[in-house]
Amino acid sequence: MSTVTVSTAATALPHARWAERADDHATRADALTAGWRERRAAGTTHAIEDFLFTYYPTRPAQLRRWHPGPGVVVARPDDDAGPVALATYAERAAWRWYRSTSDGVTLDVRAFLAERGDTVRYVHDLLEATASRPARFGCLGLHEWAMVYRDHAAGRATRHPLPLRLGGDGTDAVVESHRIRCTHFDAYRFFTPEASGLNTERPTRETQPALEQPGCLHANMDLYKWALKLGPAVPGELLLDTFELARDVRVLDMQASPYDVSPYGLAPVAIETPEGRAEYVRRQQEFAERSVTLRARLLDACETLLDTRRQARRDGKTRSSSSG
Repeated sequence: MSTVTVSTAATALPHARWAERADDHATRADALTAGWRERRAAGTTHAIEDFLFTYYPTRPAQLRRWHPGPGVVVARPDDDAGPVALATYAERAAWRWYRSTSDGVTLDVRAFLAERGDTVRYVHDLLEATASRPARFGCLGLHEWAMVYRDHAAGRATRHPLPLRLGGDGTDAVVESHRIRCTHFDAYRFFTPEASGLNTERPTRETQPALEQPGCLHANMDLYKWALKLGPAVPGELLLDTFELARDVRVLDMQASPYDVSPYGLAPVAIETPEGRAEYVRRQQEFAERSVTLRARLLDACETLLDTRRQARRDGKTRSSSSG
């Protein structure tokens, strides 16, 4: 896994270096999206993996586009580099929120913040608040069970086209014998009407920054969502790192769910048993540890953007004062 540190100082990448990173990124992205692209072409679906392309709507072409992040200038190739290299550079220069300089092409931070500044501040504050809290590991993945609670009795279809491992009555019994402690709004909002009142919390979009905590599977999966929302301000390597975390979290999310995932060659994490609960918590802790570095890197990207804006304002005030 590659780590790219975002710096407030401008960094110049020679053409050979950034072209190599862009090619490596595209190859990695193609491998990560191969299954999705094959299924789309064949008209088939995958109840576990497709979630990353439907709930977090994005295109494979978007994922394979490498961005260096703010404060990085990619240099123009020499004329003898060939027409393909020159055309690739010209295409990059025309991308939204990029600008050309005497040294090469770089993210136009001012233009990006003019359009996406509110998003950057929101994501920064949410990630910072989440990182400041201790991780909680007592939810046992019951959010997925609450999303199908009493569906069978009410004659409703479940959210995913998979059978329930314990049947409708057995699933309801698990929900009723456990305490539900979901802190994540985007999980809670899918609870059935009968389950929503059983939760110890009442998450809302407005209270999300106050409730999000780093042990939550969905909060860690959402690092991929925030990387997508930050767009070209996130180095390509970081975007794919968050995708990989979300993919791995999604597998546990469904293994610990009430659904029978054996058609996909997966064993259940039976949270209704002591052994299953212990396995869930162990793997949840591992994901929380992985998320620490990724969350910090996303915060770094946000802070670089916001520091650049503050510096530009300071420079503007200095020039105004000098001219006066």
